[in-house]
Amino acid sequence: MSFDLAVIGGGPAGVSAALRARELGATAALVERTRLGGTCTNDGCVPTRVLAHVARLVRDAEQFRGYGLTGASPGVDFPAVLARTREMVEAVHAKKQLEQHLADAGVQLIPGAARFVDPRTLETDAGQSVRASSFVICVGGHPRRLTFPGADLALTHSDVWSLQGLPGSIVIVGGAATGCQLASVFAAFGSAVTLLELAPRLLPNEDAAVSSAVTAALGGRGIALHTGIDGVDSIERAGRDGRLTLHYRDGGTAATVEADQVLLAVGWPGNVHDLGLDEAGVATERGYVAVDDQLRTSAPHILAAGDITGRMMLVQSATFEARIAAENAVGGGMLNAAHGIVPHGGFTDPEYGSVGLTEAAAREQADVVVAQVPYRDLDRAVIDGRTEGFCKLIVSRQTRHVLGAHVVGEQAVEVVQLVAAGMAAGARAEQLAQLELAYPTFTAIVGLAARQLVRELGVVPLAPAWRALAHPRAAEWEQSEA
Repeated sequence: MSFDLAVIGGGPAGVSAALRARELGATAALVERTRLGGTCTNDGCVPTRVLAHVARLVRDAEQFRGYGLTGASPGVDFPAVLARTREMVEAVHAKKQLEQHLADAGVQLIPGAARFVDPRTLETDAGQSVRASSFVICVGGHPRRLTFPGADLALTHSDVWSLQGLPGSIVIVGGAATGCQLASVFAAFGSAVTLLELAPRLLPNEDAAVSSAVTAALGGRGIALHTGIDGVDSIERAGRDGRLTLHYRDGGTAATVEADQVLLAVGWPGNVHDLGLDEAGVATERGYVAVDDQLRTSAPHILAAGDITGRMMLVQSATFEARIAAENAVGGGMLNAAHGIVPHGGFTDPEYGSVGLTEAAAREQADVVVAQVPYRDLDRAVIDGRTEGFCKLIVSRQTRHVLGAHVVGEQAVEVVQLVAAGMAAGARAEQLAQLELAYPTFTAIVGLAARQLVRELGVVPLAPAWRALAHPRAAEWEQSEA
């Protein structure tokens, strides 16, 4: 079999690359070793979001009495929760109809694992030979496993779906997005959760205000937090009851914690093994396929997209890269896969969402003005009893363009996308401030923050007495007039 383009991996990146190649008129094959949909649909964001939704339902029941509702708080039937999770994964597959979609587009789907036997040829484990003029590698990544004694006793997020019951207690190692989300979920379900992180703070790549707010929220929900630890030494069985003891170092002192389960959320290396990359002349770096700005590997006719590149571990970024890679592969183009405005977030409780630069990064590049409005100033948050959180906008004083936005609170991931759309359109602070956003909504907090900014920027005329008011008070008065 010979094609213009052969894509390895049927996740979001692989499917997007194959379909884009067909749109450009190229013949295309897609080789997938297991099931279409990749980690996101089968093992990652989709099932994790189901768990987060169940956690929200448990949480919302806590408000019953305050809103005049009666009834017992729900219990968590964890096997039933996992069964529902699997049902929802199947529902998403049924909605996407990826196999039929690819067939309708004329993409040849080839099942099996594939490896390069030479720079122009793949061979599957079924013995099929696939030749192509160009290739796009989209094989994703996998949860990192550490190599300390007893590490095989620990779970990764991939093992959550096969648990036989809800652990009474769990230690999660890793305080980035995955670790914080799972800590939040298990705590909502009633598990005693301990969260360990080597960095000085949780969510170390997020804005410091996001990290601080999420840390306070998780701690307030009874999660035991230990940041800045020195490392994990070992895990061992504690006794006949099967409990585990995790040994770690904190501030140079040996420490232990016992739990029913230990879960590692410590990274996401690329699936670079068993691909025959040496035979194809494809170089790797730090556990990922090395690519240039056009997503070309060290073999110019072989490109890569998605998690395997180690650039942006996000579905939206994987599909963006895949389209660029397909166009460069099929047409010989030189399009750059520059990640500019990429909103993202996490389904902790409360949620967090971010786009653009953190405040620290923005201050290194420009003279900035920052507005941070608490959710408690938002009428919708008061009505719904969800006043935890804030919206933070970071604007260049010179251009008045938004450089970054960070939201913690109810529907934060949705709220931040409004700002992202404005950033993509080149909107200035005063244009966001003039939006007539629906009332009462959580998204309206963007308008409050933007109007606080334009007052400080001096874009709108203000009487001296009003200018002397503290910004939070002005925002509160503004809401009262709505």
